[in-house]
Amino acid sequence: MSPSKVSKRVVSDRYQWIDRMIKEIKSLPLDSYDAFTADKRNVWSAESCLRRALEALMDLGRHILAKGFGRGVSEYREIASGLEDERILSAEKGKRMKMLAGYRNRMVHFYHEMSDRELYQICSSQLDDIKDIATEISRWLKNHPEIMDDTL
Repeated sequence: MSPSKVSKRVVSDRYQWIDRMIKEIKSLPLDSYDAFTADKRNVWSAESCLRRALEALMDLGRHILAKGFGRGVSEYREIASGLEDERILSAEKGKRMKMLAGYRNRMVHFYHEMSDRELYQICSSQLDDIKDIATEISRWLKNHPEIMDDTL
């Protein structure tokens, strides 16, 4: 795989997905576990939006590695390692992204092990991890305009 340009359209689309999903989660009753679980639709909505936000973040990283660096990755944890290797993410953010990748994999493959309380805990107190990683990637992209294809 040869490096080319990172698509501004793809990057923009993934950031919009992340923002939209986080806003949807924040619109849920997250002030208490009881309020969150009073209506099971809150749990299902939170799970879907969180999974989509994580997948959009991972897809963003995969796109940058594939297009900008010619690096193909198949596993979500490899995306975090690749972004660290290319100095797009700090070691701290890379470690956090690996944790998020693992959580996404649990949501998809071990969904039966996920508790409502665990989902509530993440949605009520850890959404900033997703935003922080997305912000660090965005900062790197702004500092490397030569890697971007500006056509939408």
